[in-house]
Parts: sequence; structure tokens; C-alpha cells
Amino acid sequence: MTETLTATAAGRLFSRPAAVASCVAFVLIGMVQAVYGPAVPGLREEFGLSPSAAGLGLSLHFTGGVVGVLAFNSIHARISNSRLLSASYALMALGALGVAVAPNWPLALLAAFVGGLGFGGVDYGLNQLFAVGFGNRSTAMLNVLNAHFGIGAVLGPAVIAALGPENYPYAFGACALLSAVLMCCTRGIGTAEPAPASAAAPANGQRLLSRVLVGFLALYILNVAVEAGVGGWEPTHLETVGFTAAVAASATSVYWLMMTVGRFLVVPLTLRYTPELILTVCAAGMTACLLLALIPGAAPYAYAGVGLFIAPVFPTGLPWLNRALPHARRAGAWVISASMIGGVAAPPLLGKGIELSGIRAVPVLLTVLSAASLLATVWLKRATPTAPQD
Repeated sequence: MTETLTATAAGRLFSRPAAVASCVAFVLIGMVQAVYGPAVPGLREEFGLSPSAAGLGLSLHFTGGVVGVLAFNSIHARISNSRLLSASYALMALGALGVAVAPNWPLALLAAFVGGLGFGGVDYGLNQLFAVGFGNRSTAMLNVLNAHFGIGAVLGPAVIAALGPENYPYAFGACALLSAVLMCCTRGIGTAEPAPASAAAPANGQRLLSRVLVGFLALYILNVAVEAGVGGWEPTHLETVGFTAAVAASATSVYWLMMTVGRFLVVPLTLRYTPELILTVCAAGMTACLLLALIPGAAPYAYAGVGLFIAPVFPTGLPWLNRALPHARRAGAWVISASMIGGVAAPPLLGKGIELSGIRAVPVLLTVLSAASLLATVWLKRATPTAPQD
């Protein structure tokens, strides 16, 4: 308990063991999200499902995630940070165990939703606390935290590949066990958030505050749309322009890997440059890479560049949001939930655009979204106070 109080008194919410446990938690939520896809053949065999019915598992997981973000945000002021995270881990453990042992598909879907509630609580809780809990190092620590999500997203499919899809219950069971262990690792988390840094009131009052929040919502939705769009349509585009299925699949894996690498690489930069400058460079970089993807021979390398540039956007934008809207406590929850909704809605909407314009237009459609993200970033940079640099 002394260590917890010391961390909080120093302006930090996390003791070192608690910070390490939080990174492990992001490995966990990355694994949980990533195992649903590779487990589909096993789920279909176990419950006699069609492909679309099997895909409902991940949909219910994301639905639970959105509800979890908003629900835990609504009660956060009435419970401690450690209790919020403990409850989230408990729901994840219950959900993962439920998917592993469910005797029928409706109960498995209910379990996926319950696990999603916990997923949303962990995603919201740790992102929000890391955004304010490490002082000037918060942006760097957020990138480290979210990089561990990528590690989990790589490990999840690897576990299913090693076990075989028919043994998916063991993968979900392992996730449940790790969730239960993490419930015991929340003692080093402070009980209150540090007071937000003072910021000048917007010149146009509440109206400008609302416009800034809308700007951040647009920024996150557009970036997640690009992220999910590349992940979902890169393989098809690469095969269409002449690459083999094996090369296309490998290139897509490299794209996701670059997202993890990019978050680690940006850490030292966050200690020298403002979040708004980093995000402006990232938006310009991924737009340029998507234009480069119009050249068939360069497309795999261009998509890898998109992964590198888009990697810092989600974690680096949260400290900027908290500084721009220090008194809007729900702002973080809204942008996190919006990002989840964007991840669900973007692939089918892009699919409709591709139906009208053809597969070769994938880079064009994604460039439009990325350019809109760049415009939103530039507008927010002008509309919010500039961060001081030490």
C-alpha cells in the first residue's frame, strides 16, 4: 500500500509492478480479440455454424466492448481505479471461460458479449489512466501500452495455429486464467486521477469545446477506418494486382507487425515533440504511403509504411485530447468507443465502395479517408492550445 501512495503522491497513478501488469493486460486483450478469427473453423465444427453465424462471436465481442467503455465510464467517478480494472478482468475471465465451455452457440455468444464488456473496461480504463498517470511521459507510456496490444494480436493466432482450431477452448481458457491472475495485480494503482493540467478556456466557450470533441471523434473514426480498411482489404488488393496469395497474406502480417514496431519507435519522439506535431506527420505519412500503393510493385512496401505511420495515432492522440478538453471527463470514453464502432463499420462500408469502383480503387478510397484525417488533424492543431515542451 505504501508503494501505491508513493506513486500517487509523485503525480503517477502506477507503481512499477502495476505498470508491468497493465502491459500484460494489453497483451491479453490483443490475444482475446485476435483468437476469434482463427477459431472460426473450430467453432463451426463444434456448433454446426455457417461462416456468417460464426462471425457473430467477434461482433458480439466488439458490441460488448462499446457498451463496456460507456458503462465503466459512467460509473468511474463512483468506484476506484483498481475496482474498475478488477471488475473488467473478472468479466473478461468469465467471458473467455464461457466461450471455452459453452454447450451451445447462444451461450457462447452471451459469453463473448460478457467478455467484451470486460475488454471495453480494460481498454477504456488503462488508456484513460495512462493518458494522465505518468506526467510528461504519459504519451510515451501510452504508446508502450498499446504496442503490447499488437504483441497479443500476433500471439493469439500463433497459439491457435499451434493448438489447431478444434482446440480453441484451450486458448480461451488460457485467456480466462490470465484474466483471473491480473485481478490480483491492481493494488499498485492509485485511487484518484491527478488533476488535469490547466488549459485556457476556449475562446468561443462551450460551442468550441463541442467542435473540438467532434474533431477528435472524426480523427479517431477516420484513422480506425484506414487501419481496419488496410487490414481487411490489403490481401485482396495485392492479389488483384498480381501478387500470390502467400505474398499477400505475408504482407498483411507485416502491416500489423509494423503497427506494433511503430508504437515502440515513437516512444523517444514523444519526449521531444508535441502530440499534435507527431499526429500531423503521421497523417501526412500514411496519406503519402497510400498514394504510393497505387503503384502495384510498391504496394506491399507502401502498406507496411501505412502501418508504421498509423501506429502512434490512437495512443498519442489521447493526451492531446485530455489537454484540449481537461474538464470533459467523458471525452476519452467517447473517442475510444467511436474507434471501436469505426473498426466494425469501416470494412463493410469500404466493401460497398469497392463494389462500385473495383478492387484496384482500394488505395484511392483509403487515401480519401487518410486525407480527411490529415485535414481533421490540422484543424485540431489550430483549434487547441499548443503543448509546452520541457
